[in-house]
Amino acid sequence: MLGSGFIARFYAESILGQRSRDSIVSVYSRRAQSAEKYARDYKCLHWTTEMEESIARPDVDLVCIALPNNLHEIAVLLCCKHKKAVMTTKPLGRNATEARRMLEAVEDAGIFNGYLEDLVYTPKFLKGYESVKNGALGRILWAKSRETHPGPHSDWFWDIEQAGGGCILDLGCHCVEIARSFIGKDIRPMEVMCWADTQVKPIDAEDHAIALVKYENGAIGQFEVSWTFRGGLDLRDEVMGTEGTLWINNCLRTGMEMFTTGKGADYVAEKAESTSGWLFPMGDELNDFGYNHMFAEVFNAFEQGKAPKETFYDGYIVNAVLDAAYRSAKTKLWEPVALDIWRGRIGVSKDSHLTEYDAEHYLIKEEMTHYGTRKLILKNKASGKISERVLK
Repeated sequence: MLGSGFIARFYAESILGQRSRDSIVSVYSRRAQSAEKYARDYKCLHWTTEMEESIARPDVDLVCIALPNNLHEIAVLLCCKHKKAVMTTKPLGRNATEARRMLEAVEDAGIFNGYLEDLVYTPKFLKGYESVKNGALGRILWAKSRETHPGPHSDWFWDIEQAGGGCILDLGCHCVEIARSFIGKDIRPMEVMCWADTQVKPIDAEDHAIALVKYENGAIGQFEVSWTFRGGLDLRDEVMGTEGTLWINNCLRTGMEMFTTGKGADYVAEKAESTSGWLFPMGDELNDFGYNHMFAEVFNAFEQGKAPKETFYDGYIVNAVLDAAYRSAKTKLWEPVALDIWRGRIGVSKDSHLTEYDAEHYLIKEEMTHYGTRKLILKNKASGKISERVLK
């Protein structure tokens, strides 16, 4: 484990508790005190303040990067040097250039690589994704993902040099991959329109942003991200298709609601701002945030010698979309997504939106009226005229 902070501890709880046969054999941290405490808490036999020492150990099969964004590439290159399989927290890089270098490095080295995008492993996402894949929503037209909260937990997130950006990079990486998964990861993201601003926090990076992502097949992805939202952590997804709609609410309506005066209250959930009033605790954060399903899938793929669902390639695509968002926030224009590496479908046309009713008409809408009859709205194929037809 490279790192001993917030996310490294979430990861450890899941890694040690999910399959009951995995262990953390070495931990690296920049601070000796943190490394030693982490090793003690998770029964890790070795700790160090030298990154390469941890990676190079013969008892290490797979390296997990849980470090600030500016250290990802350094860690990945050391894994390549020692031919160690690697998985990294999001985002892959601070930008697409870094991400591409890491992607090419692991592929040149021929090592297993996993991108730890936990929010495409949440139980609600997995259930929704299966429904979408099986056609329950028809052709996907729009996929929106929102992640907002009062701001991250560690100092480095707020430093634009270490982090590489603000809430777009920190939270937008989740949202882009969620929308991309629903629309189809083989469908190319083409261009982005983004608004971003620093509204509240005294930082150099953005603390609030909204963006649209156009895909080659005509679908639209949307993300809303903020470090200024008050009320805890808000994770919501919406997907709209020609045959249905999907809504997912992960945090603010969990199916568990509790009121307390705050007496005797303790930790409620990640990013919760209060321990009193009406609260929405999560039943099992490790599972509800996707960590359990994520590590089980990654480890099983590693043992079977195949690629996991999320790889460095996916991380690179996400970074490229976010780069376009940052450019758009400055130019106020639609900015193209620059992808030097694309392995999906090419030349996908926009799917037809025309539904044939009969030889002469397209169907616009069918509805049941309040007075008990069915009504059709039709368009004549030849003339383009719109007409109504009441079916008795």
